[in-house]
Amino acid sequence: MILSGLEIEKRLNKSLFIEPYDASQLNPNSYNLRLHNELLVYTDMPLDMKSLPATEKMIIPEEGLLLEPGKLYLGRTLEYTRSEGVVPMLEGRSSIGRLGLYIHVTAGFGDVGFAGYWTLEMHCIHPIRIYPGVQICQIFYHAIEGDYVNYKSGKYQHNEGIQPSFLYKDFIESK
Repeated sequence: MILSGLEIEKRLNKSLFIEPYDASQLNPNSYNLRLHNELLVYTDMPLDMKSLPATEKMIIPEEGLLLEPGKLYLGRTLEYTRSEGVVPMLEGRSSIGRLGLYIHVTAGFGDVGFAGYWTLEMHCIHPIRIYPGVQICQIFYHAIEGDYVNYKSGKYQHNEGIQPSFLYKDFIESK
């Protein structure tokens, strides 16, 4: 079951938290999240799963930034979200997809109990100009059945900004 927009609004500041919240971004069964003005790009190729990748920070100016095809841009949402008792999911908005911009490569699935900003793994088919503050994606919530344990990862929980891959920590922890 997916929560309706009215149910999202009803649970705000009880079991669902979206900060800042703007009622104009609420949809029939989702909530639009906006793009922050910072991006990260990887700088050293090839990437190595066992190492923290080197990144460079970019700022999206008010007049926009042109994204190039074949390059991965890590962004983040302006909104900080937290949910209790539901599974948060992230998808691109259809208007964004129709321009050939993907907002996540594979990481649209959240864990029950996740709290933080959503890191966006953006890439495009065609060159496209993006702008800070644009409603770029939407969050929606699935009910969860059965007993569960809240997400507690030290890698991504309660993040403060854009996060590159921390996969390298899996190799350290497995030793």
